[in-house]
Amino acid sequence: MTAERRVPYVDLAAQYREERAELLAVVERALAGGSYIGGTEIEALEHDLAKLCETREAVALNSGTDALILGLRALGIGPGDEVITPPNSFVASTGAVVQVGATPVFVDVQADQNIDPAKIAAAVTKRTRAIMPVHLTGRICDMDPILDIAGRHGLAVIEDAAQAIGSRYRGKTSGGFGDIGCFSCHPLKNLNACGDAGFIVTNDAKLAQTVRLLRNHGLAGRDSVDQFGLVSRMDALQAAILRYRLGRLPSIIERRRKNVALYRNLLHSAAFNPPERSDEFIAYHTFVIQADRRDELKAHLAAHGVETAIHYPVPIHLQPAAAQFGYARGAFPVCERQAERILTLPIHPWLSEVDVAFVARTANQFLTDNRRPLAQDA
Repeated sequence: MTAERRVPYVDLAAQYREERAELLAVVERALAGGSYIGGTEIEALEHDLAKLCETREAVALNSGTDALILGLRALGIGPGDEVITPPNSFVASTGAVVQVGATPVFVDVQADQNIDPAKIAAAVTKRTRAIMPVHLTGRICDMDPILDIAGRHGLAVIEDAAQAIGSRYRGKTSGGFGDIGCFSCHPLKNLNACGDAGFIVTNDAKLAQTVRLLRNHGLAGRDSVDQFGLVSRMDALQAAILRYRLGRLPSIIERRRKNVALYRNLLHSAAFNPPERSDEFIAYHTFVIQADRRDELKAHLAAHGVETAIHYPVPIHLQPAAAQFGYARGAFPVCERQAERILTLPIHPWLSEVDVAFVARTANQFLTDNRRPLAQDA
């Protein structure tokens, strides 16, 4: 079948075309300044990120994965410790726990794909040191009960906010709820670098300073090492690009939200996505529907030129690398059922209304022809 049109899942080339003149001027300024590691670009970006996230501190890093690893290390989490987290995230969240020598303890999720607070308390043991909620798709987890559980048990909270920059929950922005918030600026994120980049935010100056040491070999000075670290510095060039794109972030988020609103108006009711509550603002890194016969729907869309993705088809507890933790299929039924039904539709800011309408119409054709009862709590 020849596709009627092509609707890409992402379009970074379109972003570059839109930004080219201004972005090249930013790159020229950064390169001409001659400071490629550290310096004023990093300091200015950290100031702007802390302001955005309404925290006292921000620390620029090489990636969102390093943000999680160094955040955990700064909290003193390591061998013998347990960290409670959901099994439906990108592998980096669990991978970070493993990298510091701790053990991930998984908890099932709710219909909105975020960790179920009602199941967290039962997972707490004497070895539990932290809860790592993941704000999947850009929707902030239900943080009030999570913080209450953490407070009652003396646990740290480290937010995996990699997908949620600019999102809000009950008047507060992502990253500022727990002890440390961790963000990714991967090229596919809403605030994206031209390569890998990430950062942490915190209200604890001591934690921020520890992360600053760890990102630079642990060097307290040119010839003094307080503790061994690694190289996780953000390049000054990426910082300059991110400072420029930070100014564009509100419009980027608004364009993504507009596309989501169009989908919500146009999609068949069988394409389930939890509605946005009145006490939340979702920046929508992704727009994930849940539908029966997902693989067939994905193939149908592809045949008509629509690129989609699945975030994520195999839960972490069922990955070969996680066999060591002893989980079997059926351990987390909500997560596992969702993994069979979730499909991410394109919502990037360079889609036209015609594109979104075409995707919705094409999906509706399949959903109408293959209608089945929908279990929205599955």
